[in-house]
Amino acid sequence: MVFADPGEALARAENVLGGRPTPLHASVAHQVIGIWQRDFGDMRLALTHLRRARDWAARADSAEREADVLGTLGVALVHAGRTRQGLDALGRGVERGTGHTRARVLFRRAYSWWVLGHHKEALEDVRRAITVLRQVDDVIWTARALTLRATVHLALGAVKQANADFTAAEALWDTTGQEHDKADAVESRGLAAFRSGDVPAALRLFDEAEERYAKLGTPTFMLDIRRCEVLMAAGLASEALAGADAAVKALDGIGGQSTRKAELLLAAARAARLADDPQTAIARAALAVRLFAGQRRTWWETHARLVSIEARHAAGRGSGRLVAEAATVADRLAALGAPAAPEASLLTGRIALGLGWTADAERHLAVAARSRRSGPPLARLTGWAAQALRAQAAGSARGVLEACRRGLDVLDDHRMTLGASELRARATAQGAELAALAQRASLVSGGPRRLLVWSERWRATALSTPPTRPPADPALLRGMTAYREIAARAEEARMDGRAVPALEREQRRLEREIRSRTLHMRGTTADGRGRFDVGGRFDVGRLLRRLSDSGDGRLVELAVLDGRVQVLLCGQGRVRRFEAGLLAAAEIEAEHVQAGLRRLAHPGAQARLPVVEAAGRRLEELLLGPAAAHLGTGPLVVVPPGRLHRVPWALLPSLRDRVLSVSPSASGWLRARETVPPSGGRQVLVRGPGLATGGAEVPELAGRYGGARVLEEDDARVERVLEELDGAELAHIAAHGEFRADGPLFSSLRMADGPLIVHDFERLDRSPYRIILSCCDTARFASVGADELLGLVTALLPLGTAGVVACSAPVNDAAVVPLMIALHKGLDAGLSLAEALRDARASLPGDAVHRATGWAFSAFGAA
Repeated sequence: MVFADPGEALARAENVLGGRPTPLHASVAHQVIGIWQRDFGDMRLALTHLRRARDWAARADSAEREADVLGTLGVALVHAGRTRQGLDALGRGVERGTGHTRARVLFRRAYSWWVLGHHKEALEDVRRAITVLRQVDDVIWTARALTLRATVHLALGAVKQANADFTAAEALWDTTGQEHDKADAVESRGLAAFRSGDVPAALRLFDEAEERYAKLGTPTFMLDIRRCEVLMAAGLASEALAGADAAVKALDGIGGQSTRKAELLLAAARAARLADDPQTAIARAALAVRLFAGQRRTWWETHARLVSIEARHAAGRGSGRLVAEAATVADRLAALGAPAAPEASLLTGRIALGLGWTADAERHLAVAARSRRSGPPLARLTGWAAQALRAQAAGSARGVLEACRRGLDVLDDHRMTLGASELRARATAQGAELAALAQRASLVSGGPRRLLVWSERWRATALSTPPTRPPADPALLRGMTAYREIAARAEEARMDGRAVPALEREQRRLEREIRSRTLHMRGTTADGRGRFDVGGRFDVGRLLRRLSDSGDGRLVELAVLDGRVQVLLCGQGRVRRFEAGLLAAAEIEAEHVQAGLRRLAHPGAQARLPVVEAAGRRLEELLLGPAAAHLGTGPLVVVPPGRLHRVPWALLPSLRDRVLSVSPSASGWLRARETVPPSGGRQVLVRGPGLATGGAEVPELAGRYGGARVLEEDDARVERVLEELDGAELAHIAAHGEFRADGPLFSSLRMADGPLIVHDFERLDRSPYRIILSCCDTARFASVGADELLGLVTALLPLGTAGVVACSAPVNDAAVVPLMIALHKGLDAGLSLAEALRDARASLPGDAVHRATGWAFSAFGAA
């Protein structure tokens, strides 16, 4: 009962001890309390009760009872870090027990071997246990043994064998009332899904397991460790670090298992390294190494040493000693049969290359490269990275490009299994090294055209396909409705000057729930017309032809190599390359410009105008360099890297008075250019609550567009707005915008019943062909992954929107009104968004407030 209903089992055991139990019954009761404390509470109390259980078993003169308790005590001692004592107790239990009892003790010893990382011994003991448990028809213990064997198989990378055992175990659990073990089976299936490369399924199953554990009131430290691993693979390293650190704190708070603490510290170290925090990774890994060494857990200690070496290398501590240490770890992992062995060999080769030790590097990289042919996607990615480094060391640009192409293809296939746009974007970080290697090689061997192709191969890949539409999940829809209501109530209370801590806590809880459900969405690789075009097929000739069709148009793509901006100027049938300034300096200057625009949004800041204009000139020199003199006079498309998403491009002197649009990628601009407007020509005008001007442009626009659908006051509710936006030709939304840097997909536009968030837009079958967002901060993004952007505009572009006008800075509400009216006048005359925005800026008064307002808005896409 201790696993079927832990609370009830504990109460009954304490009740037995409150009476005058026989030695046999006292032994059982103390054992139950010891198991409860071992798995859900204080290890010190667990050992006390289990030793009492052993002593009462001896008084009962029952060898079988004593053997069973010794098995439980041995597991507890191992978890407490007293490995030798634990294995001694388990050995005595195997000797004392017979038949059925011995099989149960063998299972516990197999479990302890798994905890210690001795997988061969674990498989042998669990094999012996399963044979007897099946003979005596012990369903519960057979299911436990099958689950354990599957878990050991997973540790060794044998996914097929693991799935067979998990399936057999789950069939047995369905015939029992063991709720804790059933939850453990769901958790195990999640681990198997992850090992098979199915991240959404893993997250869904882990969440289901957590719900089951919560009903039993049991801690979830093993689940926390496994979820951290999945979050890291999904590119959510910061979340994994926070989760691991929180679990360590909770475990310390109850005096829990030392073994679990060491594993959590290892998870935290890995997460910190992936989150670009090498110092934290070094500290956590050092603690984990000490604990694992004291627990005599060689498998785990070796993995912790690998993370320590990775973190020290990331911190710039490359040395011959580090190469030797990494090589030793790689050899040990290979001897243990650990799937992480290729990763260690890749690290060894990378450190050796950094020192110029090409012969040593080649030896280790060749070993790592063997993993490129088989295994889960991220293991194959490791192999292709090693192959690319080998080719680079050999001076073969062709070999580098081939390895990078194959590796990025593997990553593309992996990303396409992810339905959530956030996971797709973050997963790109795992291919950043391959992308950089390919760009360097293409610059050396192929010139500007090839550099453009590889820049496109890796740019804004998350936008290359629409995200999977959220399923018709009633729980998700209820959560989003509740979120809107709570957010609206919180906003109303804040406007009244009232504190809203309870509402804010509930809002955060609902955000976590919504995000969790969207991360469960599985991707697809086909849209009814075949496989998605996710990269590697960019046609430079097609781009140049389209630019010629645009009236001597130009496209400027900014690539970044080794920290310096490379300007790829496309037009007039060719691609030219110019070298500009340092990216870091451009980022700093862009922040200065943003600060200047914020000041100019308020009257009385006229004196700041020359300062902002001077910053614009410096920014142009850093971003365009000598290319600024070769832009021609036709329309211009700018394709910046993700880290420059906040640049107000219209402020740059060479771009100020021309037709200018921005796109996340050249491929994205081509798709937008070739998007066909929907039939019907429907216009939608939306006016949200609480605007300083009351959305003054909307009534005038309603008169201009005659039959436009106008949604305002109570009609401007989220579901009604979404219904009208779906498939519209033109939408204009005047509403308060809020950008959420901590959760970009919760960035929102305020409607009558609460926020319209990015997740809502992803429910559209087709977003409006053109959309104008006349409020602040709608063109702000979060830069994630390798070079990806998450935000409102980037959610619209893959969903059928060909052009967006949005704002990247706070603006003066009153100055926005004439800009918007002039913009729509140009659209009514048949101009594109970029042409109409250029003319609208020119029509504004010349004071600082109006000029800053015009600069803050950009046209995205090609409509």
